[in-house]
Amino acid sequence: MHSYYPEDLLAHAVNRYKADLRDMRFLMFEQFNLQDLLGKAPFGDWDQENIEMVISEIYKFATSVLGPLNQIGDEHGCKVVDGSVITPEGFKDAWAKLYEAGWRTVAVSPEFGGMGSPATIGILTDELLSGANTAFNMYPGLAMGAAEVVGHFGSDRQKKLFVQRMLDGRWGGTMCLTEPHAGSDVGASTTTAKKNEDGTYSIKGTKIYISGGDHDLSFDDNIVHLVLARIDGAVAGTKGLSLFIVPKRRVDDDGKNLRDNDVRVVSIEHKMGINGSATCVLSFGEDDECLGELIGEVEHHGMRQMFKMMNFARIGVGIQGLAVASSAYLNALEYARDRKQGSSVKDWKDPSAPRVPIIEHPNIRKDLLEMKAKVEGIRALIVKLSTHQDRETALAGKDDASAAYHKGQINLLTPLVKAYSSDEGFEICAKAIQVYGGAGYLRDHPVEQYCRDAKIFSIYEGTNAIQSLDLVGRKLGQAGGANTQAFLGDIQKFISANKDHELFADAIKQLQKAHEAVGGTVMLFLGWFQSGFMDRIPLVSERFLKMMSELAIGWLLLEQAVLAKEKLADVSDTHPDHAFYTGKIHGAIYFAKNILPTVVGTAKVISLADTSPNEIPDAAFGI
Repeated sequence: MHSYYPEDLLAHAVNRYKADLRDMRFLMFEQFNLQDLLGKAPFGDWDQENIEMVISEIYKFATSVLGPLNQIGDEHGCKVVDGSVITPEGFKDAWAKLYEAGWRTVAVSPEFGGMGSPATIGILTDELLSGANTAFNMYPGLAMGAAEVVGHFGSDRQKKLFVQRMLDGRWGGTMCLTEPHAGSDVGASTTTAKKNEDGTYSIKGTKIYISGGDHDLSFDDNIVHLVLARIDGAVAGTKGLSLFIVPKRRVDDDGKNLRDNDVRVVSIEHKMGINGSATCVLSFGEDDECLGELIGEVEHHGMRQMFKMMNFARIGVGIQGLAVASSAYLNALEYARDRKQGSSVKDWKDPSAPRVPIIEHPNIRKDLLEMKAKVEGIRALIVKLSTHQDRETALAGKDDASAAYHKGQINLLTPLVKAYSSDEGFEICAKAIQVYGGAGYLRDHPVEQYCRDAKIFSIYEGTNAIQSLDLVGRKLGQAGGANTQAFLGDIQKFISANKDHELFADAIKQLQKAHEAVGGTVMLFLGWFQSGFMDRIPLVSERFLKMMSELAIGWLLLEQAVLAKEKLADVSDTHPDHAFYTGKIHGAIYFAKNILPTVVGTAKVISLADTSPNEIPDAAFGI
């Protein structure tokens, strides 16, 4: 391939990604006991040893292959040449190495060529790959999500033709929802689908903000677009939408590329971050030659089918937020240990006192501890969700009631994972810049890119306001409220079992207060719904999602701390685990005493039911 980049570009590439593998092991094998599921169907080929080996090897791949390309992708971005997207130098080689190693399909079923690991391993794999190079990992990640939709809803022919090729790197994949005039209002879609005599559909329309909408990475130069469109005569709104498989190049039943399918790259966006990911405007059927096929055989089920990929993607976005926040924190921690500035607060009266590493300054210590607690808490929340997935899978057909409980918790936690992880991921990156001071604002250090990359996470795959409305308007009441009751019940069990703990009693009191605040707000919302006060919900739903997320994280961190306290009894002061477990204790206490009280305060704010944003006249906002 002709290079559009300086010849010595890769020679100067460096890895700046860092990850905490010890915390991953703690979550898997100490807090959530993943080992209980290993060696038995459907995870019979997996044990703790080979999981730790796989995680270690993926981290090596992330730091040696993807990490050095992260800054390159950011600085040089993608280009459109002769109507096709050229990705940054090194991306195509990384794609080949990724699929050769098999790391993209660790958790994929062996039916489709994967390793069949627990979902938790796939989640942690995504953290490592996304953290090392968020923009690059979006290409294979989207292909995997699209393949999952076809695998779940497609006909036998579609599964055979598309899924394997999308999972092994031969073909890419996207989802195409958003249109220029509609934004998040997907039901306003004007992309059309006209049925042909042979059963195919002629697709015509424009989609925007399509991540990975075109690229030069896939081995067979094909991309499978999942396109929402309205069949002629279908009703307005989301109920009239159907989902279509629209390949970049038409293929026969043997997967051979036959011809161009009239899918055009109109342009790529020039963005604040994730510059190595091609965000495209795509035109379908500009020359009336674009053909698609309905996924499965049922029309007008497009939104239900697309939500399969949306939920996959929303969890993935939460992982992205965690991944960059974790590396931002670890880089800031390293810098704080090395950077000397100012004297110790203990020597504040002595102007000749020696300069000390900034980690000795109380305000820096506070920022680092808050970042640590939030990063580890968010990771625990995400792995909590993934272990629900693994247990639902293991129990399927054996214990339907327990499987339903785990399914309900997945549904309830998904908006928390997407929204809280992405919001806090950006805030943690910003706080990391603050630890660096002026140096953090420079491209000499990685945190400024992490911050720019992270901003999109709260916007795409459904803005976080939409996530909060989904939580309050749908998820809290699912199964007649049983999922929410089970969630609050699990936390109350922990509180009751540990309320008199010798070390954590005061912290658990704060957890109890936060628990009562969240439960009380749920009942307040019920009253609002019954009284028809629907206009109040959008004003406070984002605040509530944050409350509920911080309750969950406070619980999981204190659960870790109780476990860590027990483990310390068997660890010598000089063993690395002594510092690790001690850190768990301090992080949980900090979160309980500094973050959980804000949950109570937010509940009081919500109870005031202020509707002034709805009442102010438009003209009164200003010029």
